[in-house]
Amino acid sequence: MINRIHILGGSGSGTTTLGNELSKRLMWPHFDTDNYFWLPTENPFTQKRNVSERFDLMRNDLVSHEKWILTGSLCGWGDIFIPYFDLVIFLWIPGEIRMERLKHREKERYGKEIDVGGKRYEESIKFLDWASQYDNGGMEIRSKVSHEKWISELKCPVFRIEGDIESTVADRVDKVIEHLRQIDLEVRPNDFL
Repeated sequence: MINRIHILGGSGSGTTTLGNELSKRLMWPHFDTDNYFWLPTENPFTQKRNVSERFDLMRNDLVSHEKWILTGSLCGWGDIFIPYFDLVIFLWIPGEIRMERLKHREKERYGKEIDVGGKRYEESIKFLDWASQYDNGGMEIRSKVSHEKWISELKCPVFRIEGDIESTVADRVDKVIEHLRQIDLEVRPNDFL
């Protein structure tokens, strides 16, 4: 029975958005790896939480719920949680679309702070540069290559949603629900409203 889903992909591929919407549809809690990896500070996504604290916080949330959705990347630092996964969903969209989404998200989150001379300008440039390397980067960074290698070593099923730039978030949710129905014969139909 599929009760614990992990969704990963490049930054801007829609993992958190899919996780949020799938969570609403299934009525399962949704957790995101960024909330464990980064300390909640006034300047978000700048200070890493120490590894043992990440583990404790994430383990507490995951074992406290029978069913859940976890989004984001934990490849490498969070591999101890791999045995928890019943299904991994991998999202991929073309890099130019992903980068446009990220630029829009940065502007929406931080406004003028990411403009030249703004207090988050350097951080935003550095983040976008890092994110732009996803499709062509090697094993030394969070990249498609590193995700593919990580996925190849999983024991649980993997469901891929790749390049479907025309589909809506609702379409993606429907694809996941249909996939769950196909692979999990024990699921009661009322679980999927």
